[in-house]
Amino acid sequence: MIIPSRNEKFLPQTVKEVLTKSRGDLDLFVTLDGYWPDPPLPEDPRLHFIHKGKAQGMRPGINSAVALSRSEFLLKLDGHCMLDEGFDVKLAADCDQDWVVIPRRHRLDADAWKIDDEGRLPIDYHYLSYPFERDEVTCGLHGAEWRERAKARKDVLLDDEMSSQGSCWFMSRAHWDRIVGPLDVANYGTFVQEFQEIGCKTWLSGGRVKVNKKTWYAHLHKGTKHGRGYTISRNDHARGVEFTKRFWMLDGGFSQRKHSLRWLIERFSPVPTWPVDLDEAFARARRLYAAA
Repeated sequence: MIIPSRNEKFLPQTVKEVLTKSRGDLDLFVTLDGYWPDPPLPEDPRLHFIHKGKAQGMRPGINSAVALSRSEFLLKLDGHCMLDEGFDVKLAADCDQDWVVIPRRHRLDADAWKIDDEGRLPIDYHYLSYPFERDEVTCGLHGAEWRERAKARKDVLLDDEMSSQGSCWFMSRAHWDRIVGPLDVANYGTFVQEFQEIGCKTWLSGGRVKVNKKTWYAHLHKGTKHGRGYTISRNDHARGVEFTKRFWMLDGGFSQRKHSLRWLIERFSPVPTWPVDLDEAFARARRLYAAA
């Protein structure tokens, strides 16, 4: 299990969740990106630290932890999350070798350390948004919450998921080694578009992304109240978003590719924000990038 962290206020609570709620054999790798937590984390034989004297970013933190791990499965979690009892064994029970599995996501009130969905449905589904929805080329290929699909498929406990938010994911180490990893820092940068990379690599190589509603985690959306841990410049953010659009819309050089992004859109069609005419949607991307 991997927690990349940078100036993470709720890391002690999250580590406690992992150590007390897991039910299988588990090693927890916490990457401390250019800082030491205060108060210190508890001593536990399952807990391992990777301390970076200078902050490098989330993707390098994840890659460093995976490189040291020797487990059959990998689970990445943000440092501000609550967990279900036995989350680890429940995820492992329903994960094929070429799947990435996401537990059901609730909203976390971190100050009270409780689930706070405020009468809303849990977050189970996401779609990849159309990157040229507006006239100007500013929209990204984002993972947006798909509420209509959640309502329509509320009784399906293990279901296909087009994309996700990235705060928690689970996969076999074999899938990481063959398809996903290491995460690409050179092109995406150190932080943005994490699950766009993971999800597109998985779906378009012939694997599947799944949501498992038999277990859950609760994630804090920090906003302005709690501030950010990892920071990223506007230029780096824009560069990562632009690479994602260009690479996947134009079917870039992904050597394990079996399918195109268009295939993925058609598989989940109709997808919010995407035009009905997919021929024109992808032709528009080719025209825009040819002109650039």
